Amino acid sequence: MSPKAQIQRWTDALTELCGKFDVDPLDASSFEARIAYATVSRLKLCQIEASQHRIAHTSARARPGEHPYVKIVFQTHGISHFEQGGRRIELRPGDCLAYDVSAPHSIVSPSTTRHDVAIVPTELLQERGFQPAKMVPCRLSARTGTGRIAHDFVQAAFGEAPRLLPNTASGVADTLINLLLLPLRELGTACGRAGPAALHVRAQAFIHEHLRDPDLSIDQIAVALGCTKRYLHVIFHDRGTTVSDYIWQARLQNCRQELEAAPNSKTITDVAFSWGFSSSSHFSRVFRRHFGVAPSAIHKANYDGSIREF
Repeated sequence: MSPKAQIQRWTDALTELCGKFDVDPLDASSFEARIAYATVSRLKLCQIEASQHRIAHTSARARPGEHPYVKIVFQTHGISHFEQGGRRIELRPGDCLAYDVSAPHSIVSPSTTRHDVAIVPTELLQERGFQPAKMVPCRLSARTGTGRIAHDFVQAAFGEAPRLLPNTASGVADTLINLLLLPLRELGTACGRAGPAALHVRAQAFIHEHLRDPDLSIDQIAVALGCTKRYLHVIFHDRGTTVSDYIWQARLQNCRQELEAAPNSKTITDVAFSWGFSSSSHFSRVFRRHFGVAPSAIHKANYDGSIREF
């Protein structure tokens, strides 16, 4: 098969399972992939293996009712990078991800990956009071707890699917959906805490925890919080600042507090460098601009005061 024919065959296989996607083999000269799947009543259970590639369900393709599924993905090999609605999630073996297939998203696999996947029609979840339309994708562990129980059952159901009678398959499907809802409801609870306000609080906490790191950057923060840089920019912009300004202001405030502390045996450069600054001249310039006074004035006043106390 030519690379073009390989991509077309893979696209056709995905379309049969859950809808149309754009497929890009990235820089690879060929594309190799395999899908084994079974149906259990109205559920589709899959084992998927693919070489490096990117799939995307773009906003141009997003039409109401065209992808009426939720996917529960159990990563078993390799690393994948998932993005949807401003959230970026890295999946490693032992991770579980549940997301609404109808919303635009992309998955990048830089090398060979394997997944166990359950494809669930959204109406089956709605019948049980779960609202996929309100779902925010986030990661859950399949190594322990409800995630592991659900994964074990998915694997068992996949293996036994060919031998299930129709009535039995219907009962297994009902049990499987209820089991899958356990981690899904946990995802819903976790994601309920992941709105903009909560993410802003988490970002602030991460910044203050790593404030002394001179390499602290928005890239590092976004990776740690599982969101895009653009989403972080929006969250801080909505609160009247930028990520960079927040970091520098927090560092300056800590520097001032340390310079004001008595007794203070550190030099101004020592203080500046200990809070992530890499240039004493730059520190003095932004300190004066922010506080209206030079750091040397605060340091000298505090030092003189400390001497007088003795």
